[in-house]
Amino acid sequence: MDCFHCGEAVPPELDLKVEVDGKSQPVCCHGCQAVASLILDSGLDAFYRYRPEPTGRPEEQPLDSQAFARFDEETVQADFSHRHEDGSREAALLVDGLYCAACGWLIERGLQDVEGVEEIRVNPATGRALLRWQPDRIRLSSLMAHMSRLGYQPHPVLPEAADSQAMKERRSALRRLIVAGLGMMQAMMFAVALYAGQFHGMEATHEQFLRVVSLLVATPVILYAGLPIFMGAIRDLRNLAPGMDVPVSLAIGTGYFASAWVTFFGGPEVYFDSVAMFTFFLLVARYVEMAARHRANATTDALARLVPDVATRLNADGEEEQVPVRDLAVGDRLLVRPGNAIPADGTVEDGETRVDESMLTGESRPLRRGVGERLVGGSLNVSQPVMMRVSETGQDTTVAHIGRLLRRAQSERPGLTRLADRVARVFVTLVLLATAVVFAIWWHVNPAMAFPVTLAMLIATCPCALSLATPTALAAGTNHMAGKGLLVTQGDALETLSRCSHVMLDKTGTLTHGQLRIVETRALDGRSNNDCLALAAALEQRSEHPLARAFDGHAGKFEAQDVESVRGRGVEGTIQGQRYRIGRPDWVAALSGRHGLSADETEEAWVAMGSESGPAALFRLDDPLRHDAAEIVARLQTMGLNVEILSGDAPGPVGRVARETGVEHWRARMSPEDKLAHVRELQAQGAVVLMVGDGINDAPVLAGANISAALNRGTALAQTSAGMIAVGDRLGSIAEGVAAARRTLRVVRQNLGMSATYNASMLPLAALGLVAPYVAAAGMTLSSVVVVLNARRLAKK
Repeated sequence: MDCFHCGEAVPPELDLKVEVDGKSQPVCCHGCQAVASLILDSGLDAFYRYRPEPTGRPEEQPLDSQAFARFDEETVQADFSHRHEDGSREAALLVDGLYCAACGWLIERGLQDVEGVEEIRVNPATGRALLRWQPDRIRLSSLMAHMSRLGYQPHPVLPEAADSQAMKERRSALRRLIVAGLGMMQAMMFAVALYAGQFHGMEATHEQFLRVVSLLVATPVILYAGLPIFMGAIRDLRNLAPGMDVPVSLAIGTGYFASAWVTFFGGPEVYFDSVAMFTFFLLVARYVEMAARHRANATTDALARLVPDVATRLNADGEEEQVPVRDLAVGDRLLVRPGNAIPADGTVEDGETRVDESMLTGESRPLRRGVGERLVGGSLNVSQPVMMRVSETGQDTTVAHIGRLLRRAQSERPGLTRLADRVARVFVTLVLLATAVVFAIWWHVNPAMAFPVTLAMLIATCPCALSLATPTALAAGTNHMAGKGLLVTQGDALETLSRCSHVMLDKTGTLTHGQLRIVETRALDGRSNNDCLALAAALEQRSEHPLARAFDGHAGKFEAQDVESVRGRGVEGTIQGQRYRIGRPDWVAALSGRHGLSADETEEAWVAMGSESGPAALFRLDDPLRHDAAEIVARLQTMGLNVEILSGDAPGPVGRVARETGVEHWRARMSPEDKLAHVRELQAQGAVVLMVGDGINDAPVLAGANISAALNRGTALAQTSAGMIAVGDRLGSIAEGVAAARRTLRVVRQNLGMSATYNASMLPLAALGLVAPYVAAAGMTLSSVVVVLNARRLAKK
């Protein structure tokens, strides 16, 4: 007897059973009994109906959380998980034994109802699971043990583990490819002799000998190298979702078994060479696709390698010590020498240097960084030694945020991919019906031609190229944009970006640097300028708006309570028992009901501060325009896009920026709600709107636009509602992204056109008997390789 769970033989002396649908089923060990009982008791018995094959015997290891207890330690979790603001944690896990949709379904169903689990996504194609849980309600070790009891071994996603899994998959694919290649060559050699014998004559014993050795050569090709194809077909049929594996398996299986029948019982012809060639070519196409997928995953995994393993920390006495990066804490002082990578996010405390952030931002030129300026972990110090103060470590760094955003984007399936999959399923169904009809017709017209024509149809019309056309192009385009510093965080972002007709630009932090400087202070109530600056700094201390950074150097003299940020207006809080406001002059003046400000002051770049007693001070700020703002706006307009500026600032500064950048249409004094209303109005007229903002005050309009991009850095990356993020804070990456999205969609259309043309043209030719099976196999593989190579062009632009 075979084990119901793992499929292995049950020892004769063992009598272990599980109850399934009222019947006793044998199991081979206590481990299989425990896993099967867990699945059945959890109401997940549908797993056994959907799995393509027995799951394999569970590894001999403890099935309780003690085996994974080390992953509950805070210092260990810091290497692979991220803590969200609500206290939940998110981690990516590699899952051994995860091969099909049924396995993913089982893990998701098994964990999604566990108390404390907020989200579980499983991607069988990459062998990864994205898990989000509440650590105060359940431990990670318990969740990992739960997965282990289901028969799957989880591991945290670390660069070494990802490399190991990719290497394991490559080796397995190469082994099957080598077996198929050797078998195909030998089968072709014997086929040449058989074809020659048909023309020049051959003794029956010699012909039978060649057929038998062809069978022996083709058998490992079909039953070993082609096994994943048959398993995929069984899975598709059980899920009632026929994919490309179904016609492929029919072609290979019928060709092989029909040829075996002819070998032993006689017949006109064998097709071992055709099915071996088809299997080899199909595995070649899948190996190319696997390599493209590994390159896509490598973009994410390579980010973690940017951060060095060891850092030079300065202790309280100023002495240097080498410590692992995982042991760094916020506030540590580090020495970074030229040629070394920055170990963590932080700020320059002493010295000045230039850093290379090209891997993170796409900015090819080294950037100057001086005292007080930000350093991004993973960037390279290229000129002078600097002392830095650590501000973020581990999973809170920019590199970790970028990795999470990429993983989330990769876990989503864009609309184009879903559409291509649906078309492929419909196409497969139609091909199977057409093949049955053609077989019946040829059986009545010429029975000898019925089988080779049917075989050629099944091979020629395999929708491999159609299924690869969209995902390979989108993956290549997304990775190319990431290399230029523009991260795509939503599945449909590329498609929408390629169709956008209007670009809405915020002013502060978008067209300008967002690094405001106070160039003039006017005290209005008799206080000194320094006191006014200190009051303003106390209010702005908790604000994330770029304007608040202008007051950073003046904090400390006062403390504000009950601080509240009002989007599009400013900040309000209580200082020494009195209510203060800082922000738009009209909003500040409304607190006391007395204006007290001249018209030109409300129209220029003035920030007002006042209390319930009246206006207290005015601050004139200067925010320099980005050096490439006018060039980028001109480039966007050249692409046929309508560019507008939507800003909450006064008309004077907004109009000046519009004139300097060449923007004809602009609006000032707009709240986030006003911006959203304007975008909705454009959308009602049929416009596809791209909104570019700072990701903080513009959250409503970023979420409401068809597609949005945030120019932002640091921890705000995790809070933005944008579909794309310019991690290098470069406006130029937006224009590059639009161009890349259009190129990507062009390639997608080319791929879909080529694959559809191939399938549509080959179908009638094969049905008429004009295409031999081995020619069909070569054509199918060539079409798949062409669409993958066409998509690879995107990575080189």
